[in-house]
Amino acid sequence: MDTRPGLAKQARGGHTFTVARVHGHFLAGEAGELAGVSGNTIGQWARWGYIRPSQSAGVPHVYSVEDVAEAAIVHALLERGVRHRDIRRAIDRLEGYGDWPLSEAPLATTPEGRLVLQENGAVYALSPRGWQLMATPPVVDEVRLRLRRGGSRPSTAAG
Repeated sequence: MDTRPGLAKQARGGHTFTVARVHGHFLAGEAGELAGVSGNTIGQWARWGYIRPSQSAGVPHVYSVEDVAEAAIVHALLERGVRHRDIRRAIDRLEGYGDWPLSEAPLATTPEGRLVLQENGAVYALSPRGWQLMATPPVVDEVRLRLRRGGSRPSTAAG
């Protein structure tokens, strides 16, 4: 039994797994600032099911740090050219990764904006039928979490 602080046990579908507590309380504008989008966009993504307000689904929605991380991943995927329907499809197909599947799954993208899952040394492409093993995986760019300060874009510096 895992006794690390901040973890709880939860049962779903006859399976018991460890779930982390949520942290922080952010309104949509604050969550958007950290994720690099507007508060209105955060609200849209919550309505579309890309993210969820895990602290409070009432009015106003209250988001956790984990929800903000999920929003930052959605933002990164869209910036890389991943289509909205593929993000929705990925969320549906990553249910085994817990409450924040985009943040937990080892995702990457191809230069063409195709979403892939890297697992056990293999690369799987997202298709309408789910994750399909790629016989010859292309070069991929891992999706990494980046929260932004003050809603500004990260700058690049020489050196």
